[in-house]
Amino acid sequence: MPALIDIRRRIRSVRSTQQITKAMKMVSAAKLRRAQEAMFAARPYARKMLEVLNSLASRADPEAHPLLQERGSGKELLVVVTADKGLCGAFNANILRAATRFLADRSRPTADVALVGRKGRDFFRRRQPRVRSEHVGVFAALRYSTARTIAGELIEAYTKGEVDEVFLVYNEFKSVIQQRIVVDRLLPVERHGIHPHEPALDYLYEPEPASIFAEILPKHVEVQVWRALLESAAAEHGARMAAMDAATNNAADMIDRLTLHMNKVRQAAITKEIIEVVSGAGRPA
Repeated sequence: MPALIDIRRRIRSVRSTQQITKAMKMVSAAKLRRAQEAMFAARPYARKMLEVLNSLASRADPEAHPLLQERGSGKELLVVVTADKGLCGAFNANILRAATRFLADRSRPTADVALVGRKGRDFFRRRQPRVRSEHVGVFAALRYSTARTIAGELIEAYTKGEVDEVFLVYNEFKSVIQQRIVVDRLLPVERHGIHPHEPALDYLYEPEPASIFAEILPKHVEVQVWRALLESAAAEHGARMAAMDAATNNAADMIDRLTLHMNKVRQAAITKEIIEVVSGAGRPA
């Protein structure tokens, strides 16, 4: 049976861990509020821009801009957005599992990956897919310039013909306790079919279509990357908040169990001493 001092030492250790997890939960809650505000502000713009671009691309000539050109299923590039830190439940594991499944389902050894986040970099560093680019530490101070840099690298790789398709996998924020894995094709821009009740008419462009596409298509890629980063940041803070809340509750349960065990050990020791005293008092001098 363990000594009382060992049990007390373990209770102090668990209580210290509980204080850390409680503090991390409060920090994540504060960061989540700011991340949610930025994410909710970017969502409507990104979704409307995607809707307009899809409609515009369905009417435009695919040769009007390189980002509209369909090249078929060839060399693929998968952009994997993970966190820079752990202690956020299954947040990173789910993303890495989805990315691994995507690469395995495609069964193309020529698929490359572009990594955003330290966890994704550490995971794929020891595995088969070739890593084209790494972006680590971007979530410490997330800025639109980061999305512009990543989008510029993707556009350059696509326009040079180094890749034929670009996909984006990230965690979309649904609630504090729920995230949804999203796999979107980023390039080429989707060309959705025209609705049967919608007239198959083209737009009137001012200025000419080439200059409009040259301006708006790279902007569209930047916005979609920016939205994915914001969604991932909010989802990460929500997942960490939920994980630290569960850890705090588990620490409280463990403290209760250890305290109960300590009381039983102490009671057993006291009972043993009483029995020894009574037994000794009953003996003749």
